Amino acid sequence: MIYSILIYGSEEVFDQLSTEEQDQVMAKHRELQEKLKARGQFASFKLMPTNQAVTLRAPTKADEKPVVVDGPFAETKERFLGIYAADFASMEEAIDHAQLLSSPSVTLEIRPHDWTGGVMGEAI
Repeated sequence: MIYSILIYGSEEVFDQLSTEEQDQVMAKHRELQEKLKARGQFASFKLMPTNQAVTLRAPTKADEKPVVVDGPFAETKERFLGIYAADFASMEEAIDHAQLLSSPSVTLEIRPHDWTGGVMGEAI
């Protein structure tokens, strides 16, 4: 089953880390990516800052177009920062891999997929 590892945190925290601390965080990402690559196809994405995002809101009337507004406007200091998606045999195995990214600066959510479309791997 495909599981996603969703990464949430404050966008400013990483920039406030020392260069050495940033290198340690990125080393954990590279370690996870190497483990996933050895297992087969996977996808990972680092999202750009929320000030570069827009939100599409459904129209309130049938004859209107959706409304596009700047930013995600989440009601929290934590933002959705990135995602990994890979095939794991169980939730426990997905958690085992996600633990590589565990740190006080992010919250990780592991969630199974109900369906997956598109492609994963080098083509992305």
